[in-house]
Amino acid sequence: MEYLNFKLVISSVLYSVLGIIILMLSFFIIDKLTPGTLWKEIIVEHNVALAIMGAAFMIAVALIISSAIHG
Repeated sequence: MEYLNFKLVISSVLYSVLGIIILMLSFFIIDKLTPGTLWKEIIVEHNVALAIMGAAFMIAVALIISSAIHG
C-alpha cells in the first residue's frame, strides 16, 4: 500500500475531470462563435473538413490544458 498514494490518485482524477470540463466548455464556445451548428454539420451534412477542424481544435486545446496542469 505504500506504493499507492491516494492523494496523487485523487489529484490525477480531479485534474482529468477539470481538463475534460474545460475542453467541453471551449468546444461549446467555438460552436457558438461559428455560424451554424458544428454537430449538425458534421453528423447530418457529413462535412469532413469541419470534422478535421474540430478534431484539430480539440487536440490543440487538450495539449494546452495538459501542459498547464503539468506546469
